[in-house]
Amino acid sequence: LSTATLGLLLWNIFSYGWQRVSWEFLSTYPSRIAEEAGIKSSLVGSIYLIGLTALFSVPVGVGTAIYLEEYCRPSRWRTLVQTNIANLAGVPSIVYGILGLGLFVRALQLNRSVVAGALTLTLVVLPIVILAAQEALRAVPDSIRKASYALGASRWQTIRLQLLPAALPGILTGVILALSRALGEAAPLVAIGAATYVRFLPEDLLTDDFSALPLQIYNWTDRPEETFHEAAAAAIVVLLTLLILMNALAVYLRYRFSKRIQW
Repeated sequence: LSTATLGLLLWNIFSYGWQRVSWEFLSTYPSRIAEEAGIKSSLVGSIYLIGLTALFSVPVGVGTAIYLEEYCRPSRWRTLVQTNIANLAGVPSIVYGILGLGLFVRALQLNRSVVAGALTLTLVVLPIVILAAQEALRAVPDSIRKASYALGASRWQTIRLQLLPAALPGILTGVILALSRALGEAAPLVAIGAATYVRFLPEDLLTDDFSALPLQIYNWTDRPEETFHEAAAAAIVVLLTLLILMNALAVYLRYRFSKRIQW
């Protein structure tokens, strides 16, 4: 029943908004005139957000996973940290939005900038990246570690040259799926005060206002005009297309890199 309902909703959205999707729609700024409204600023804003979120979350997340799995010895402190990371992965995203508002927007005075939004989304996806990287490292057979140490390799050489290449498919899959979640998040961006109507591209990522596709969709669905609802459906089609492409990339990378690994 749920699958049929989801299929019906998707069919309704695609049939309602597909006719509005065009290059002009993608390359035009939002407008108060429904027939002329596009998603250029929000689409570019989403791309900036995802790029910066990946830049912030991947090194920290993978580095944390490596430390917890390969360097940190079993202890109460490690168990406490591991439990908290697992709990943070289930925290509603609006809570991270409130944290981002207090920490990045007000305390660090980053205002409603792209960097503030990316750092807030980093808080959302960081626990997911850490857990995915840990699972990928655990899946590497222990015999690879022992063989590397037996040949005289140091711990860091073993991690860099043996474990990370072997765990790369799982890490990439987890990272891309986490970023896919960040791409569709609206609540944290609403909490930090990101704009829903922007007619320019952000040039200074530390000061300029920005928008994102989920915020643009939210803004249009709140309008009474039917044409805005069509534009919102078209923006949903674009957002779903991006999400499908990211998930397809995760499947492809996992398959591609898994073929290179021989246990």
